[in-house]
Amino acid sequence: MKSPRQSSLLGALALLAAPLVYFGVPAAGQSSAPAAQDQKPPAPPQQGGPATIRVPVEQVIVPVTVKDSEGRLVPDLRRDEFRILEDDVEQRILSFMAEPMPLSMVVLIDNDLKSKDARPVADSLRAIVAGLSTTDETMVCRFDEYFHEGKGFITDQDRLLTELRRTKLDEEPTVAQPSAAIDNGPTINGHSATSDAPNINGAMMNLGRKPTKALDDAVYASAQLLKDRDPERRRRKIILLISDGVNGIRANKFNYDTTIRELLRYNIAVYGVGVGSAYFDRRFERLSKYAHDTGGDVYYAIKSHAMEELYSRVAEEARNQYVLAYAPSGTNRGAEYHSIEVRVKREGLTILAREGYYSGAVPR
Repeated sequence: MKSPRQSSLLGALALLAAPLVYFGVPAAGQSSAPAAQDQKPPAPPQQGGPATIRVPVEQVIVPVTVKDSEGRLVPDLRRDEFRILEDDVEQRILSFMAEPMPLSMVVLIDNDLKSKDARPVADSLRAIVAGLSTTDETMVCRFDEYFHEGKGFITDQDRLLTELRRTKLDEEPTVAQPSAAIDNGPTINGHSATSDAPNINGAMMNLGRKPTKALDDAVYASAQLLKDRDPERRRRKIILLISDGVNGIRANKFNYDTTIRELLRYNIAVYGVGVGSAYFDRRFERLSKYAHDTGGDVYYAIKSHAMEELYSRVAEEARNQYVLAYAPSGTNRGAEYHSIEVRVKREGLTILAREGYYSGAVPR
């Protein structure tokens, strides 16, 4: 007879081994999720070999953050306290997990901030390390009209701290294709702005064609960096977006709808930190929308010390989510989009979960 501890471990392994479809969380008081998929069931066990844990062919995985009225995480909810609905039809929760998970994170920094806003952001960046563990991996990137990729994902915290200290933010936006004259200019992670654009689909990606920020394209490019970082689905993939929220719609090659599909497809949540005058100028709508629709969260800060506190809060929140799994039942499987709503029986709590998922966007 297996002990309760062994049973719990097997349950967690079953969740991680499943052909999962991670789904995230909405902003305060709302909920959502990502994509479902069809995969062949595992092959039957060989004679005398270890037992195979059988799982449903199609599962929807929904990471959920729950907070109390003070904004603190609620860590003690039980499986029977959750309810989940797809397209307003209640679903049976097949798996439940409440274990912390390591992070794969792209820190995406706005490189087109006002001088008074850029300086406190630059001063705060080294504090990002404080919220990370030795099992996390992080890449630091920045964006303006173009996307400037860092050196790669870093797990060593001392090395990451060095990279963050070297990060320089331009106090003037990039308004044209980088040229040789910029080679001696500001750098990020020791890279020239000339050579840091990501190679997507085999070509250099020029983000934006106008002298304005291409925020949507930068989020899309970050998703490409993250999409294959979790082949065994044992990490949480997030984008920490530090920006004033300004987005030149016409400057983007990829629009919001295309970008959000990529985020949902690859189970990536966006956590926004709105800085500078974003709050007062009401320019943070894009940050809030990305966070809400991917199951992340959004915060606002003006001073460096406030930003430093938020970085640790984001890492803690992303790492400590409940994970619910269900096999869709009683809904129209021919529909392209399916809404998700997560509820808890305990009163006075805020639930963050993705709004839904696209059936055609098979998560990887």
